[in-house]
This record gives sequence, C-alpha cells and structure tokens, in this order.
Amino acid sequence: MKPFELWQVESPLVISVPHDGALIPSDVLSVMNPAVLDSTDRDYLIGEVFDFEDLAYSKIKANYSRHVIDLNRPADGKALYHNQAETALCPSSTFDFQSIYQAGHEPGQAEIDRRIELYWQPYHDQLTELIQSAKEQFGFCVLIDAHSIDDEVPRFFEGQLPDINVGTFDGRSCEKPLEDMVLTELAGQNNFTFVSNGRFKGGFITRHYGHPEKHIHAIQLEHAKGSYLDGALKLSVKADYLRQFWRSVFEKIILKMK
Repeated sequence: MKPFELWQVESPLVISVPHDGALIPSDVLSVMNPAVLDSTDRDYLIGEVFDFEDLAYSKIKANYSRHVIDLNRPADGKALYHNQAETALCPSSTFDFQSIYQAGHEPGQAEIDRRIELYWQPYHDQLTELIQSAKEQFGFCVLIDAHSIDDEVPRFFEGQLPDINVGTFDGRSCEKPLEDMVLTELAGQNNFTFVSNGRFKGGFITRHYGHPEKHIHAIQLEHAKGSYLDGALKLSVKADYLRQFWRSVFEKIILKMK
C-alpha cells in the first residue's frame, strides 16, 4: 500500500491530512499491544469532512497510522511545544498513556530511520511538490493541515476543547489578513466554538511549510471530534455544516488572494 492517497489539480489550495490513516504494517503490528487497535488517537474521518464538491484543491492523505510514525513531527524528533506534553515521532504510548509496544519492542533508531524512509519522507516529498506546483502556477499557496482529536484529552489540556482550534504558529505561518479572514468567518457563524493559537498552534507541517514572506501560507485546523462525529463515530449532521463552512471559507480565501 502506498504511504498516501493523492488528489492533484491546478489550484493554489493544498489540503494535508496526516493523521486519518489506519494501516499498520504486519511487522510493526506483531510487536504492538492489541489494545492499540482500539485507540481513538486517529483523526477519524476528518479526511472525509475535507472532501469538497465544486471546489478546486489538491489533497494528500496518509494511509498509515500515526502510531507507526507521526507525519506532523520533525524527522529529528525535536519537541514542538516548550514545557508541554506531546508525543514522539514514533510514539511509545497512546494519548491515554497505554503502551503501544510489547515490553522490549519499542523502536530503536534504526527502526525509526526505516520508517522515516518508508512513510515520512515520501509524504513530505509529495507535499513539498504540491506546494511548489501551486506556487509556480498561481504565485501563492494556501496549505490547510486538517486534524481532529477527542473532545477531552487530559494528557494535553484541561477540560473540553473548543470545536475548532486554529493554529498559525502565533501568526508566523501565514499573513495576518488571511488569518483575520478565517477568524472573522468563524466569528460570524453559530454552529461551532473556536479559538486561535491556543493549545494547538500548529505542528511541524504548519511551522515548516508556512512562509508568508515566500507567499506560502499554512494553517492547522484542529477539530474536536464532537464537532463532526456522533456517539457511534459516524459523520453527524454537524459534519455537513462543517464541510459547507470550510468550503465557503476556502473559496473566499482563494478569490481574495488571486
């Protein structure tokens, strides 16, 4: 199986979905604890929320689980958040602190390097190509990094998350007028709560690729799962509202920036 699914068209809008994959290679699965298969760490079905009709966009979506390797972490494993909890490039525990691997089978550096080569690097090579192609054709690129997370995850934050968490690395990954436009649109709707640059300021993808001075604007959109899933982990009516909302926002962004 390829490391990712790819849709590519001529558009300045690129959507990245690095954590909605579920595949685990058999050699990795054989040393994992079975409980991991029931983990809710996956950004479940967020890739489907970011499927839009009558809107031109390119999209890359990971096929493999973030428990194999986290595509939104730097390959060198350096921390993204100062003095805050976060998981590793090849995590050893789930968000609720369950051990991912059987004792003594945690991946060493050689195994981590192998996974970088097989899964991390191909995703980022392709994402780089999408961004550069968009910029060459249109003079700019808007990169949306789409994520979701359980409504409450004590490991990372207290209480319940807002429905939508906008991350622009404190304004460094996209130009201010674009960020202001997104926040104005969010303020003008009544279906979802939101916050900007709170606990989630943007992971590696947002920080690494977002260079507004080079006309590459990156925004991470982290969604509480209750904003689009029901209790049975199926897309709810809210998912339609969310999809329609983001489609409208992205269309306005592209028109404004052309």
